[in-house]
This record gives sequence, C-alpha cells and structure tokens, in this order.
Amino acid sequence: MYGFTLKLLGWKLDYKVPKEYSRCVLIGAPHTSNWDFFYTVLSFKALKIPYKFTIKKQWFRFPFNLIMRPLGGVPIDTKGNSKNGTSNVDVMANFFELKKKFVMAITPEGTRSKREEWKSGFYHVAKKANVPICLAYLDYKNKIAGVGKVIFPTENMAEDMKSIMEFYKGKAAKFPEKFSTDLRYS
Repeated sequence: MYGFTLKLLGWKLDYKVPKEYSRCVLIGAPHTSNWDFFYTVLSFKALKIPYKFTIKKQWFRFPFNLIMRPLGGVPIDTKGNSKNGTSNVDVMANFFELKKKFVMAITPEGTRSKREEWKSGFYHVAKKANVPICLAYLDYKNKIAGVGKVIFPTENMAEDMKSIMEFYKGKAAKFPEKFSTDLRYS
C-alpha cells in the first residue's frame, strides 16, 4: 500500500536496504520541507523499516499524541534531562539498551532552514550505543527514496563525517537553496 502510494505520486524506492537497518541510527537528509516527513514515513513503511523518532514530550498531549505515536514518535523531555544531568544523547542511546531491534531516525540538519553545520548528536548517539549509522535519503530530482551507505563510527569523526557529506552531496532537496552538507567536512 505505501509503495503503491509512492508510485502514484511519481516516486521510486531503492529496495537495496542494508542489513544493518534493523538496529542503527538512521539519518535522513536533505530536510528542507514538511513534505520530507510525509515521503519518509511512506518510504520507511514500504521498506518495512521499524523506525522511531524522538520529539519533544509536549507533542504527546492530546490530540497530537493520537498522531505522533502511530507515526513512530517517542517522547523526550528535553528540559528535564538537562536538569538531572542527563544529556539527550544519553537518553537516545539508552533506547538501544531496551530493545534488540531499534532504529532511531534523526534529521541532523535539525531544521528545514539552511544549515552549513549539522548537529552531531546522531553521531554521538550511534557511538555511545555502539550501532552503525545508516544514511536514508530523499532525492527530489530523481524522485527516489531509500537507505544507502552504512557508516560504522570510528575514532576519527572527521573522516566519518566527510564520508557522510560525500554521500549527501548528490541528493537533491525539495528546496535546494535550503540544503547544505556540513561545510566543516565537505
């Protein structure tokens, strides 16, 4: 059903999903439009990727909770964590301890506006949880969605990030003027 819906909308899926997809930090880029969320959810459902994403706990008040949980949302107390000395990275990494199969989807740009430096929390979560980083993408030019390269975080974050940026250089955003790879690593 999800794949059929994407096909009706003119999109193709890259079904060559890496085997690591069942336990990883799954980053999604480019992220320049609310439409990215729509196409990403359809793609992940069609590819049978059991993703979750964290979102501020305020989004889990009625009636939004009726939408957020079924879409894969997991509430996170961003203010409470800093008060008790726990970082969001710690909280997100701990989710991997609770489940054998767990996929944490993160948008490293952190916003739909242009950012020339990505947030690096996804990298630290993967490192702390000892899981790979899978690179999910939407390519609006070619209308294709999928999960490409897998990065196993090393002790050399700069080299790992360069590899990630290289992968995303060729992916076309819905609004190209709002997308940039992290220029520190490009």
